[in-house]
Amino acid sequence: MTQWLISLVGTWGLPAIFVTMAGESAGLPISSEIVVPLGGALASQGKLIFPPVTAFLLVVLVSSLANLAGSLIAFYLARRFGERVVLSRLGRWMGLSRGHLRLADRFFSRFGLWAVFVGRLLPIVRTYISFPAGVSKIGYVMFILATLAGAIPWNFALAYAGYKLGQHYETVAATLAPFAIPIAIGVVILLVVAWWFGRKLGEEEEKVLTTGKI
Repeated sequence: MTQWLISLVGTWGLPAIFVTMAGESAGLPISSEIVVPLGGALASQGKLIFPPVTAFLLVVLVSSLANLAGSLIAFYLARRFGERVVLSRLGRWMGLSRGHLRLADRFFSRFGLWAVFVGRLLPIVRTYISFPAGVSKIGYVMFILATLAGAIPWNFALAYAGYKLGQHYETVAATLAPFAIPIAIGVVILLVVAWWFGRKLGEEEEKVLTTGKI
């Protein structure tokens, strides 16, 4: 898969980035950690037709819009067909049950925007966050804003790492050094927020198990 992605993006550039990142957000097991940094590296080397800085910004823009497009596909399918599609097509593979989906509905009803935003910043989770969000019936506008709010910084960070790596390999450590503390603080904040959401969800699960009510 890795070599295939490298070959695909290296050959087709921005269109390949859009297709693969849309697929990732629609639920396909494609790694943005490979595609987006590669796009940034190709941008720095002038291999995406446009000047390096313009190409870099386009990588961020295209990958983020692709994430939105793929997420909207998954969101629409879950919203339109609900439990029937999610359970019959994905449920067994993802370990989902009707109880899980009803619990997700409460979770997203309570945390909505923040639940989607945090999910977009977490590896693996970001690929599938659109399905429970769609089942939960949160609004399209809220979903789009939260998706972009999470996708843009994620893709910017990955593309920037690839850009600097492709431009000057030996200066990567020096380039990232001034950002080490802010990045560490940001990671800690995200982990705390994710832990808090997880605790709240766990409390809901415990309540369901105790009372027998979904």
